[in-house]
Amino acid sequence: MGNTESNVYQNYVSRFLPEEQSDIDGVFDTISGSSGSAEAKNSKATKKTVTLAALQAYTREPLPEQMTVRLYNGMKSIDLTGKSSRLNEQIAKEQFVIFMSNLLKGNADEKIAIIMKMISNTEGPVKGKQIQEFTEDLIMSVVRVLSYRKELKGWNLENTRDYASGVKVLASQLLSELKLADGTKPVGPQLMETNFDQSVIEDWVYRVPQISVFLSVITRHGLHVLHSLTDQTKDILNLVPSCKGIKGRGLVSLFDIPSIIYINSHLPAELQHKWQLLFSSRLHGESFSQLCAHIVNKGPCIMILKDSDGYIFGGFASHSWEVKPQFQGDNRCFLFSVFPSLAVYTYTTYNDHYMYLNHGQQTMPNGLGMGGQHGYFGLWIDSDYGKGHSKAKPRCTTYNSPQLSAKEDFTLDALEVWAVGDLPESAGNKGKKSILDVDPETQALLEMTGKSRFSEGLRETVEEDDEDDN
Repeated sequence: MGNTESNVYQNYVSRFLPEEQSDIDGVFDTISGSSGSAEAKNSKATKKTVTLAALQAYTREPLPEQMTVRLYNGMKSIDLTGKSSRLNEQIAKEQFVIFMSNLLKGNADEKIAIIMKMISNTEGPVKGKQIQEFTEDLIMSVVRVLSYRKELKGWNLENTRDYASGVKVLASQLLSELKLADGTKPVGPQLMETNFDQSVIEDWVYRVPQISVFLSVITRHGLHVLHSLTDQTKDILNLVPSCKGIKGRGLVSLFDIPSIIYINSHLPAELQHKWQLLFSSRLHGESFSQLCAHIVNKGPCIMILKDSDGYIFGGFASHSWEVKPQFQGDNRCFLFSVFPSLAVYTYTTYNDHYMYLNHGQQTMPNGLGMGGQHGYFGLWIDSDYGKGHSKAKPRCTTYNSPQLSAKEDFTLDALEVWAVGDLPESAGNKGKKSILDVDPETQALLEMTGKSRFSEGLRETVEEDDEDDN
């Protein structure tokens, strides 16, 4: 390598701290140790290189084989001027280091050049079908490597829904952001056959941060490099929230790992580090009073439900639920669908009907609602537990969401509520609850008579079972 090329290489190396450089050197030496013949290994003149076979052997357990091939193609795409053609099928250390530098520390141009080669090993534009396959491989690899490295923080493949469908719906959601230079977004079969050039892919990766984050996770945890050092961004640290309250209870959540990752990324940053199970109809019973007792005054929550037709959807409540005849919450609230499609629907500014929870009154609707208006909610669970509706013709006025359930009026099959972030101090009183929280009808009557503040001094606590921590 000439002086100029050496200086360029040093620019890439200089992005890493000394301990990071050492870590990368060690991983390269480990992988290249199984490359080449015994004669080559014994020759001091032969520089170490990495073959596809060696990379596959190193990543056989943490990564799917197709992702290892994509990583190899990305490394191979690094052009080193003056390198002998015989090294074309082998990765030189400089290529390995520059690949790491570009993917983990590089600018958009540097990342895109690698991503294009990971999508397709041929030159020129790539088809939508190829981007879909790459994106599905990417998501599948994230789930697999985090599971293998035991980095799912209390979630696992046994206590969550099967992730195969989650991979496909998350890939479809990310692909829906692809748009051509003229601003059009191809869909369906047209999307699969459309050619996308590098500038379109660059725009897509810029607007869809999950692609870069997923690649970083796969590189760090798949190759076991820089995975424990302090430069990890918050995006990676909070990619999967810690899971509390599900361990040892035999419950399989309505969420799958891809949907947890996607929904969590839409929460306010300060709430992304932890989810704690508050209510499950399968654990706590099919009762609206039980639902209210477990979710009132517990801080921001995610509610997810499945209807009798298998559709899975829900909403994020930005404030503690309170039983009262007025709307509550703020514009951070959103509705979402998980199956058969994955999407998040945020506020429209049309009205402030974010959250509603009422129980035991004759003059106002009794139930839990989000978005829309009385009798026409974007998401409604009736106090006559088991009944609900999702009305949107054509869209919910508050969240611009479509009908989330299979039928406008649906039958509830299962329901979960998760507190997100840290529980408020009032909710963490060593498992004790006020009788007013346990009996929402009492609280609602006090709200109507204006005595809720006075009653604060008369709170009588009742014991509640402690939640299991992971």
